[in-house]
Parts: sequence; structure tokens; C-alpha cells
Amino acid sequence: MKKLLLISFIALIFIGHSQSFFENDTSFNVKRTAWTSGIIATGWTGSILALKNVWYKDSWTNNFHTFDDSRQWLGMDKAGHVFTGHLIAKNISSIYRWSGVERKKSLLIGSSVAFGYLASLEMLDGFSDKWGFSWSDVGANALGIAWYTWQELLWEEQRLKLKFSAHLTPYAQYRPSVLGSSFSERLLKDYNGQSYWLSITPAQFLSTSSAFPKWLSFSLGYSIDQKLHGDYNIFNHIDAKGGITTFEAKSQYLFSLDIDFEGFNPKRKWVKTLFKAINHVKLPFPAVILNGGRLEVSGFYF
Repeated sequence: MKKLLLISFIALIFIGHSQSFFENDTSFNVKRTAWTSGIIATGWTGSILALKNVWYKDSWTNNFHTFDDSRQWLGMDKAGHVFTGHLIAKNISSIYRWSGVERKKSLLIGSSVAFGYLASLEMLDGFSDKWGFSWSDVGANALGIAWYTWQELLWEEQRLKLKFSAHLTPYAQYRPSVLGSSFSERLLKDYNGQSYWLSITPAQFLSTSSAFPKWLSFSLGYSIDQKLHGDYNIFNHIDAKGGITTFEAKSQYLFSLDIDFEGFNPKRKWVKTLFKAINHVKLPFPAVILNGGRLEVSGFYF
């Protein structure tokens, strides 16, 4: 529920941009700015109220407390926070640029809204008896926002792109309440099936006359395997017959190819906007995987 509402908030940003005639205004546009701000305020307020009244309904307390989860899930949770901070800052900034706001001001607005929204989610956690306010989450959010902002200030583009991919794993059946029971829950909650990528397009570092394909990227990824408990790297599952299956969590490091859709230059503006949205996702490609010290090759990894 929490992640679904977060995705809905991000979707509102995309919807706002997709209804924009697909071109940035060359000067400050009051109507666009007001409309954009209204959508963001609605998404922010609506998602926070929905979370408090639905997701936190049974765990809400009046006692604010902190919680140190910095060592849980082998860092995958924190990678997700970095990616989310980057994603929201990028798209908020982009939609204000569409509204005609000057570039540096749009970066400031995008960064502030992203940090504020994610911090408000952490505040909700702080009043829950199941979780707590996490300073490491706040730090990861800030890192993702900073990752976007410094590249825009340095290069006026993203050359070190953060991307995401996910697939289903067999581990959810052993802890469905934690790793998910439905298709959507498993994609969102099972960290074993998620991968976060740093995607680099060499052409962005070369001269414009270079023949190197502008759409070809190389990606370095991080994931985990056999991680069924946030705190423990060894997990024993006892089945109905008393049999024991032992899982030993490992970090995975990946190398793969990718396509940078922003390297294309389509004539239609709506296609360009679509490519920007797709570019947050790492496409399936063969991958080399270093899994717990063992080298593996996957012919199709997503």
C-alpha cells in the first residue's frame, strides 16, 4: 500500500507532464505553474492522508520514535530510497521547467519537494509501532536528490543515470506476509527480485562528432539473493512435514548492457516524453552476475 501510493504520487507528476503539449515554455507561465503546483499538492496531501488512515491505521501511536534499519536487507532498502529521491526530484524539476521556471529555480523546487515529501513519509513511520523514523532513510533520500541535482548543475543533463528492474523470485512463498503474496506485492516487497542500476552512456562523454551510438549504455547493478529476513542473513524455513530449508543471503553485483532512450531524437514531442518515462527502467539484457563470490551469466536478466 505504501509503495503503491508513492507510485501514484509519481504518476501524477508524469500525468501533469504528459498533458503539457510536450514542450517547455520559454518564459514563466503562470497557468502552467499553478496547475502543476495544484497536482503536486493534491498528490502529496492525498497520499499522506490515505497512508495515515489506511496503511498506518492499526499501528498508529502518539509516540514519535526513531528506528535504526541501516543494516537491514543488505542495503537494498536504502538503494530504493536513493532511486526514489532521484526519481521524484528529476520529474518535479522537469515539470517546473515545462512551466517556464528558470533551470536553477526548478532544481531548487524539485529538490525541496522531493525531500519534503519523502520526509513526511518518514514522519508517518515515526508514529508507527511497526517501524520508526529512520535517519538512514532520510540520508538515502537526500543522496538520491543530490545525485540528480549535481549532475544538472555540472553537465545540465544526467550522465550517470539511476535505473530499476524487477522480476519474480521463488522466495515469497516462504514469507508471503513480508515478501508479498500477489504479483504486484511480490514485485514491490521482495528485494530479492529487485535490482538498482547505474547506467552510463559513453557517447555523452565523447564529442558530438563521435560515431559511438548515442543510445548504447553500460550498466552496473546491485541486488541480493536468498534474503528472507531483514535482520538475519541465515534463515531456516520449516515446512509442514518438519523439513528444514536453509537460505543464506548474498549480495549480487551485475554488469549488463542497456538502451538510453534519451539518446534518440524523435520528431514527435510526445514520443520524446514517453522515452523519458521509459528511461527510468533498465531493459532486459544478458548480464554477468557476481553472486556471493561466484561468477554467473544470465542470458536474459530483468
